Amino acid sequence: MNTLQDQVQRAADELVASGREHGLQVAVYRDGAQVVDVVAGVADTETGRPVTADTPFYNFSIGKGITATIAHLLAERGVFGYDTPVAELWPEFGAHGKGGVTVRHVLTHTAGVPGVPLDTTPEDVCRWETMVAALENAEPWWEPGTKAGYHAYTFGFLVGEIVRRATGKPISQVLREEIGEPLGVAGELYFGMPATEHHRLARLEDAPMDMSAFADMPADLPMFRAGPMSLMPTAALGSRPDYLAADIPAGGKTTARAIARMYAALLGEVDGVRLISPERLREATAVAYSGPDEVFGMPSTWGLGYAIGRPDSSPEQTPTVFGMAGAGGSAAYADTATGVTVAITKNLLTAGFGTVTVIGDIVATSGS
Repeated sequence: MNTLQDQVQRAADELVASGREHGLQVAVYRDGAQVVDVVAGVADTETGRPVTADTPFYNFSIGKGITATIAHLLAERGVFGYDTPVAELWPEFGAHGKGGVTVRHVLTHTAGVPGVPLDTTPEDVCRWETMVAALENAEPWWEPGTKAGYHAYTFGFLVGEIVRRATGKPISQVLREEIGEPLGVAGELYFGMPATEHHRLARLEDAPMDMSAFADMPADLPMFRAGPMSLMPTAALGSRPDYLAADIPAGGKTTARAIARMYAALLGEVDGVRLISPERLREATAVAYSGPDEVFGMPSTWGLGYAIGRPDSSPEQTPTVFGMAGAGGSAAYADTATGVTVAITKNLLTAGFGTVTVIGDIVATSGS
C-alpha cells in the first residue's frame, strides 16, 4: 500500500529518525473526512513517553487561527460586524486616538497596537486584566488601517476582549461551547488548559539556533519595540504552568487532528457541523491586506485573521490557502480549492518550516 497515510507516516518517521524532529503529529482532512492521522517520535525525550493522536502540543501562533475563527462565528450571528468600532464594544479601548479602530483592523493586523510595554513580564501576560489595561493605555504606532504590522501578542487579547465584551464570556468558554464541543474535540483544543491536564502535553525543546542574525540587527528595529526578549517564543516560556493555564489567545494548546478538524468545518460540513457559511468563508479568506509588515520588515498578506498562502510558500504560489503557522515550525492551514486541511504539531522548536514543506508537498501532490 502507498496511501497518503502511508506516505506521511514514512516521512514523519524519517524526520524523527534523522533527528530533525523529536515528536510530531500530522492530521489531514479532505472534504470533511480525516484521511491522515500520523504520529511519530516521543512527546517527552526525558521519559520516552510516545506521541499519541490525543497528545496536545503547545503551539504558539497557530492559536491565532482559532481566535480568528471565533470572531467569524460571532460576526455570522450578528454579534458584531467587521466594521464595528472596537470602542463601541469596549469603550476604554478608544483612549489615545484609538476610537477609529474596527474589528476589521484588528483581524488584519492594521490596528496600530502591535506591541506590549517593554517591561511586560511572563506573569503579566498570564493576567488578562493587566493585558487589557495595557491595550487601553496604548498609543497607536500608526493611523489604524493605513499600515500593517504583526500583532504577536496583542492580536489574541484584542479579539479575546472584543469577544468577552460582546458575549459576556471568556474566549476559552466560547471556544469550548462553539467549536470544541460541537466538533467533539473539547479535550484537545484549548487556550487556557486546566492544570490537571498539563501532564498530557508534549514537552517542548529548543533546537540549536544561530543567534548571530539577531546580533547584526539594528537596535532600533520596530520588532525590538514590540515586546521584551523575555516573551520570545521558547520552550521555557511555553512550558510554564501559569502560561499553559492562562488564556493567551495568540497561541493554543491543541492536537493536530483537533485543529485540522476545525479548519475542515470552515470549508464544509464535518459530521453535520459547519462553522460558517460559504459566503462568510469567502470574505474571511479574501486578501484584505498585502504589503510590508511594519514590525518585522517583511512582506505580509492577510485575510481576516488568517495568513494567506502556505507557511513555506508565497501567497502568489498558494493563493487559495489560509491558516496560521507558529514559531517553532508548527502550522495549520486549509485550501479552499481542494477541500484539504493540514495540521502539523511538534515539540522541537526549530527555525523555519522545513517539516511543513516535507509534509505539505506530499499532501499537495497526492490525490489519495
